[in-house]
Amino acid sequence: MPFLTRANQPAIHYVVDDFTDPWRNAPVLILQHGNGRNGRFWYRWIPYLARHYRVVRPDMRGLGQSGQNFDLKRELTLEALIGDLSDLIAELGNPPVHFCGESMGGILGCVLTALHPELIRTLTIVATPVFINDDMKKRYSVGHGSRTEAMQAMGTRAWVEATTKVTRLPADQEPELFRWYVDEYSAGNADVQVAMSALVNAASMRDFLPRIKAPVLGLYPTQGQITSAEQEDMLRASIPQIEMVHLPTSFHMIHLLHARECATRTLAHCARHDGIAVTEP
Repeated sequence: MPFLTRANQPAIHYVVDDFTDPWRNAPVLILQHGNGRNGRFWYRWIPYLARHYRVVRPDMRGLGQSGQNFDLKRELTLEALIGDLSDLIAELGNPPVHFCGESMGGILGCVLTALHPELIRTLTIVATPVFINDDMKKRYSVGHGSRTEAMQAMGTRAWVEATTKVTRLPADQEPELFRWYVDEYSAGNADVQVAMSALVNAASMRDFLPRIKAPVLGLYPTQGQITSAEQEDMLRASIPQIEMVHLPTSFHMIHLLHARECATRTLAHCARHDGIAVTEP
């Protein structure tokens, strides 16, 4: 399992899924998970993508198998997370790369593309909010003062189970998936997850959107609870090259609930701009 290692920085763990022909110099597609999760949450996409692209799934600092040896107050920032991704792309070599991020991972993708356009070939954002609106902040607080206070008071498992069943995944549609999601999320570092939630609550990518010149694919739920029609209008108005696609659910985790369609649309988006065929002979 590879790690990006640097002096005085946490190691960034990543997985490479590559089933491309060995004689091809296949393009890189980074799949970046969202808030509190890790690279394992992309598992349903890999069979559709890894035959054609070198798929890289990093764990954000402090999560999954990435290092936790950093100061949460000073070194869990948007700038630090963007720095991790920039260093990872340099480690992988041969930029620009394709980038796909879900939820907070999409926020990172938008900021990275705006600040470092030379690194990104195409961008796909999956159920990515421009910012967390007041209604969602209130819902995620679950009767407590704030989201972070709720996470600390209830504990990670109780909080994520309560909020997931109403916003992220339907508990009865795929009960095993729902239980796996709660188990996998709850296994993360609770202090990192609380700090990261505070970061997301305060984040906004509104000012970065007009600087995004790469082709963008937006995959969104219909009547999203965390995203909104107003925010989607901001994306359309601000990003010159954006295609929006909606999946038939109001739940946030469309990359799990509609994995095949999300993955194949992402594959087609990347391949169209590479000029390569993604059908088997």
